[in-house]
Amino acid sequence: MSTGFRIYTQFDRPPKKLVEGFRNIPVANIADIMNRLNCLDAKIKPCNAVPLLGTAFTIKSRTADNLLFHKALDMALPGDVIVVDVQGDLVNAVFGEIMATYARKRGIAGIVIDGAIRDRQALAALDLPVYAAGCTPKGPYKDGPGEINVPVSCGGIVIKPGDIIIGDADGIVVINPADGPDILQQAQAYNDKEHAILAAIENGTLDRNWIDEVLKQKGCEFIDGKHT
Repeated sequence: MSTGFRIYTQFDRPPKKLVEGFRNIPVANIADIMNRLNCLDAKIKPCNAVPLLGTAFTIKSRTADNLLFHKALDMALPGDVIVVDVQGDLVNAVFGEIMATYARKRGIAGIVIDGAIRDRQALAALDLPVYAAGCTPKGPYKDGPGEINVPVSCGGIVIKPGDIIIGDADGIVVINPADGPDILQQAQAYNDKEHAILAAIENGTLDRNWIDEVLKQKGCEFIDGKHT
């Protein structure tokens, strides 16, 4: 088997019910209950306001090349999020309006690229979530090599085929499906807690005493006087 130019045709996808459970839960809340880990670097930014949710379908690509990306568009199933590792290269775009239109037609749930896109204005208007590290008009080549459905690095996080990918305006968080049920339960409870806090702010019952308690525990000195 050749390393660096190969395609795995199968991987295990998590249950759709589990994936759908994360819909409408803010990424920030999920990140908080995951101890602020497994979030893609802030350089991976949304190109539009369409929320992202699906199962990772991964590509490891040579920089400036999208041959394997095109193959992935034909292989991925509805609900898959195509995650592309181009090593953060911003010299050549590997994705644009034509590919995005085809991806949307095939039911692809979203695109995440640690690299560059082009046709930003068209992507901004398209009903397909797209995240990328940058934008350039300079297009790609189609020579390979590359790999499909292997672990990749995207935005500083290792993403495996079948991982749950969730994104909104704040960015993207990645969940191992094995941890999914527990994380979902905690995220739903955390979300309910935040809604209760917002309601308490509105009705004037929010308790802020915890701040002084933490400061005292940390050894902060309170001085009843002015600094001279």
